[in-house]
Amino acid sequence: MPRLRSAVGWLPKRTPMPPEGAVTRFAPSPTGPLHLGHAYAAFIAADRAGPQGRFLLRIEDIDRERCRESYIRAIMDDLTWLGLTWHGPVWRQSDHLGSHRAALKQLMAQGLIYPCKCSRGDIRAALSAPQEGAPVIGPDGFVYPGACRGRSMAEAHAQDALRLDMRRALSRVGRLSFVENGPLRAGLHVLDPDWMIAQIGDVVLSRRDMGTSYHLSVVLDDAAQGITEVTRGVDLFEATAIHVLLQALLKLPPVTYWHHDLIRDEGGKRLAKRDDARALSTLRAEGATPADIRVSLGLPSAP
Repeated sequence: MPRLRSAVGWLPKRTPMPPEGAVTRFAPSPTGPLHLGHAYAAFIAADRAGPQGRFLLRIEDIDRERCRESYIRAIMDDLTWLGLTWHGPVWRQSDHLGSHRAALKQLMAQGLIYPCKCSRGDIRAALSAPQEGAPVIGPDGFVYPGACRGRSMAEAHAQDALRLDMRRALSRVGRLSFVENGPLRAGLHVLDPDWMIAQIGDVVLSRRDMGTSYHLSVVLDDAAQGITEVTRGVDLFEATAIHVLLQALLKLPPVTYWHHDLIRDEGGKRLAKRDDARALSTLRAEGATPADIRVSLGLPSAP
């Protein structure tokens, strides 16, 4: 399959371990067409579930500005073409915003949330001050310097973001840890509170234009769907600390994780939705088969 082999510049070094009957999910955002990287993530999730488990489909459509119904239809069409079937109805995050708001209120009642009026420009300016040193970039972007940490919810405005007070939140829970099943970083990972304060900081749990955030919604929806193993790219490995903390604060069941390699182009850059040459719809139109896709991604034949 020369066409596909030349379309990917870097392939994962390891293939998944045998399925263990987990409840997994593939959770794309409908902001563009699926590409080879999405196919790899979907295959990993489905293979990990295996015949004894359940593979679910979730549409993460909280970004109202960028999400499109046409992309949702295309996602389901591409997955069906790949030979993937999911259990139960498709879960749409936008249908469950009420549960996200309820969780925010629960955290507010614990005194763990504060309103933030800082724009991205404000944060960059604060971090560029000479006395601040080099800004730290964590899994949620630049680590927030805490300018609004003293504000109470009584001072909140509709346009404010809502942040989690990381130090205070960590003081409410015991030791945090999670189990990684993937071969890249397999084992038990115990989280360091000092590292989380310094390297993650006060993350946003509700953005002014969404009413929620990725971190909050993914944790709540995983729990609501009964997910037992979260499969996703290794670029989200450090964000796991945020999710484990939220699970503890909201008393949600823990899950295990499988972080996999990313599919990259010839230059080593991860594939993007704007990369039409590697879009599944393009490869499909050029005559590729689902089996070709698996082979090009270094995956074994479908179980």
